[in-house]
Amino acid sequence: MNLTTSPKTTPWTASRWILLAGVLLLGLVYLLPLWKITLDAPQYPEGLGMYIRINTVEGVEANNLNQINNLNHYIGMKPIHPDTIPELNIMPWVVLGLIVSGLFVVWCWKRTALMAWLTIFTLVAIVGLVDFYKWEYDYGHNLDMDNAIIKIPDMNYQPPLFGSKQLLNFKAHSYPATGGIVIFLSFGLVVTALVLEIRRDKTKSSPGEAS
Repeated sequence: MNLTTSPKTTPWTASRWILLAGVLLLGLVYLLPLWKITLDAPQYPEGLGMYIRINTVEGVEANNLNQINNLNHYIGMKPIHPDTIPELNIMPWVVLGLIVSGLFVVWCWKRTALMAWLTIFTLVAIVGLVDFYKWEYDYGHNLDMDNAIIKIPDMNYQPPLFGSKQLLNFKAHSYPATGGIVIFLSFGLVVTALVLEIRRDKTKSSPGEAS
């Protein structure tokens, strides 16, 4: 069956159901944290951590974000205030746009629309990661050295985008949280849906098969 067939007569193939699952899965990012950054040090045996959500930043434990901001003050880092991060106001609308447009692709079920939506999904993910890296870079490099209590020349305190890094006596860890994993799973389902449709069309167009 060609993907250009009317939505009313196009069958609900496995790839179409997989795409629907991938689109709906994105809705979980409104409930789950996207990224987790933790700091381990001898004086904090239980560690300090913060979750980056789609619309805010919060401590893993109740007072963790305040503790991190207090520590950052000693080295001249800006405090982390969610209200001052414009991306946290934009991301909920970006994801909503992806979900709505993704549901439209499921409804119209055209391969060109699916490929276009996957391209947009990919670009949004790349831009999000680049912006996150720039945010980390700004906090770790643009220090208020005039008011910093601890001053180490040429030292920066940027946590890793992904992985672990030693920062003075702290070990910083940065990894996707459950919401971030959901996004990767959603992306994987969308890619799977496209691959299945391409294979299905090739099978249909093979010699001896109905077109």
